[in-house]
Amino acid sequence: MNKHFIQIRRGGVKTIIKKLRSFFYLLLQLPIYLISIPLIIILRLIKPWYLIRWEELISGRIGHFSLNTELYCCERDARINSPSQKHLDLFYMKKYVCNKQLEKMWRRSLIILPAWLLRPLSRVNHFFCLFISSFREHEIGYPNIDRDVHNLMDKLPAHISFTNKEELKGKEILKKFGLTKNEKFVCLIVRDSSYLNRYIRDEYMDERWQYHNYRDVDIDKYILAAEELARRGYYVFRMGVIVEKPLKSSNPKVIDYANSDMRSDFMDIYLSANCFFCITTGSGLDGVSAVFRKPKANVSLVPLASAPMDYKENLVLTKHHINKRNQKELTISEIFSANVGLAFHAEKYELNDVELKENTPEEIKDIVIEMDERLRGGWKETKEDLLLQKRFWEIFNNNIKKLNLGKPLHGKIKSRFGAKFLRENQNWIK
Repeated sequence: MNKHFIQIRRGGVKTIIKKLRSFFYLLLQLPIYLISIPLIIILRLIKPWYLIRWEELISGRIGHFSLNTELYCCERDARINSPSQKHLDLFYMKKYVCNKQLEKMWRRSLIILPAWLLRPLSRVNHFFCLFISSFREHEIGYPNIDRDVHNLMDKLPAHISFTNKEELKGKEILKKFGLTKNEKFVCLIVRDSSYLNRYIRDEYMDERWQYHNYRDVDIDKYILAAEELARRGYYVFRMGVIVEKPLKSSNPKVIDYANSDMRSDFMDIYLSANCFFCITTGSGLDGVSAVFRKPKANVSLVPLASAPMDYKENLVLTKHHINKRNQKELTISEIFSANVGLAFHAEKYELNDVELKENTPEEIKDIVIEMDERLRGGWKETKEDLLLQKRFWEIFNNNIKKLNLGKPLHGKIKSRFGAKFLRENQNWIK
């Protein structure tokens, strides 16, 4: 009881300190806010000839920092959601940045100014928007969150790259892990709650992230697939900044990079950008692989409706959805009719009596083998496979339409659902 009381007191003290810091920071910024008022008016007056826009990059979460920013660049190049007139786009970031290497690379591609300068300008402009909506023209706005609804990433190259010096650095570190010049590797990105609980909660006033727990998986279920890849000649890097438990494999080609002394912000990006493909459960780091157009085997992915279906070469498996009352597995349509087809909170599954079960080690191994053979050109797709894929996507699309979202959730669907899973679970495709 005393221990709990002490924790409450400490939490209260931390909250007071944060509020005091915010107050003094606001005082220091007051002159900038005052200058921002006439500056906004000037920018508005010159808008007919030259438009200045700004936006805060979501730098605290690597999935958004990588993929959202890349999609902005793609839409800008394709002149989608972009002004027809001459304009300049400026960005700023919060103090906390999830990955310094990624920040460095975006700074080479975008104009990123200090937050103390642009944030007051943005807030003053937002205040004007309450009275004159046209002031919103100065706000860039993010494109469709992290969804490539225009299928631009299959058409355009990545907007960030490594310098020659960084390439050499990455190759040298790969040698230290035992890789020679031509050996391929796969990134294994398996989500648990450790990162959010350790790094993000302080940034958001000790907010807890239990509502994301429906996405968590057990790393042990991926050992079979990792060792199969090693048998096929790949190195496998288990990714992560901080993880709940180690990857237990005696195979020297299966590397628990997340617990390695050589883990760094730089190598997080370098490995994700240079892997042959990645296995992911829908964690933020796979956004970096997507930026560099690397194929993804999406495993135990939920919610089903939000799976990244818009990219060629991607494969998808979803978690098993079990009706708690009768312990029967829900079909595709039943997942949607149970109101969990697009459920982003653990509580939603609880309220609808749906239990989520991860894909089995065998299912994970099967989709990894499929990905490997497709990429190497050895995959043989039968007529049955084509019919099952067609049936799955027809049912999927029909249920997406019933959601009546008002805006597209996907572009042209180019991904495939796991072929062996569909063959062995044909009663599920309903």
